[in-house]
Amino acid sequence: MNTKDFRIAVFDSKPYDRFFFDEENRKYGYDITYFEAKLRPRTVNVTAGFDAVCAFVNDELDAEVMEQLGKNGVRLVAMRCAGYNNVNLKAACEHGIPVVRVPQYSPYAVAEYALALLMTLNRKVHRAYNRVREGNFSINGLMGFDLRGKTMGVVGTGKIGRTFIGLLRGFGMRVLAFDPYPNPDAARELDFEYVPLKTLFRESDIISLHCPLTPENTHMVNAGTIAMMKKGIVLINTSRGRLIDSAALVNGLKSGQIGGAGLDVYEEETDYFFEDRSDRAVLDDILARLMTFPNVIVSSHQAFFTAEAERNIAETTMKSIDDFANGRQLEDAICLNCGGLKPCPGKRPGESCQLSPELKRMTNP
Repeated sequence: MNTKDFRIAVFDSKPYDRFFFDEENRKYGYDITYFEAKLRPRTVNVTAGFDAVCAFVNDELDAEVMEQLGKNGVRLVAMRCAGYNNVNLKAACEHGIPVVRVPQYSPYAVAEYALALLMTLNRKVHRAYNRVREGNFSINGLMGFDLRGKTMGVVGTGKIGRTFIGLLRGFGMRVLAFDPYPNPDAARELDFEYVPLKTLFRESDIISLHCPLTPENTHMVNAGTIAMMKKGIVLINTSRGRLIDSAALVNGLKSGQIGGAGLDVYEEETDYFFEDRSDRAVLDDILARLMTFPNVIVSSHQAFFTAEAERNIAETTMKSIDDFANGRQLEDAICLNCGGLKPCPGKRPGESCQLSPELKRMTNP
């Protein structure tokens, strides 16, 4: 086909997106239009005449948007991320729009960033940096703790979780893990132990979240589960903001039950993260409160952000679009019937399917 006849709309685009996508598109020559605005009900009308939409983590692909995409003639949604909790898969299926994602852009990028958050938070590097720049060379109040001998709890043992556990091996830590689909081979190889989630919450000194967001685990860290944890627990979240009840987190920090939090995601991040809002007040009261704690680090969903990851995102997304445009099977399609993270073998996108037990064990990113 003439690739110039296949039009792609990229939403919530930033200069780095355009650089890597334009570089990758040299192989294909597709007609790409970049929109700085996020895809949501009030912007979806601009998709008329496009064949594919490329969206990101804070775009809103709810039932209303999916219906309008169908009416506008959009035939494919390409998520340039691993998660898809912001996509109404049922509506996508109803309107015959397959959805693809990027299951593996760089597990190393996210795992390494989670470790960086932990090390910075524990050893107060962020506070030390600010002190010294102001001429204050005192180390009073900057004491941390040895990681060696501590217990790390890892929620989610997909590729990112396992990579993170691998990084911990050199620290001499005991590692507990929870995953609804355990991987015994990985547990033996990396020397960690699967335990029930409540056990992980009770016994860990540090907890790091590496799981996708689902209806079942929304607010898995809440007032009740925080009360189970050791006093002074350190929480790291590089996955999805809604895994943590932010109001409960603030209360835990105020009481001292939570000793620190490294957050690269936030449950109401849509209007803030990835944007320059330095000339305006933060109107989200909980986010503003979190930013006042000296033992909290908030970053703007940047754990994935390495050159290698950006290149992989562009390569995988453009390959999926090219496969669709040329009638080939979509390797990275999300199963629209059951919501699985793997396409079912032998099924075309959108067809009914059932994941086998083997594939179910593979559903963590």
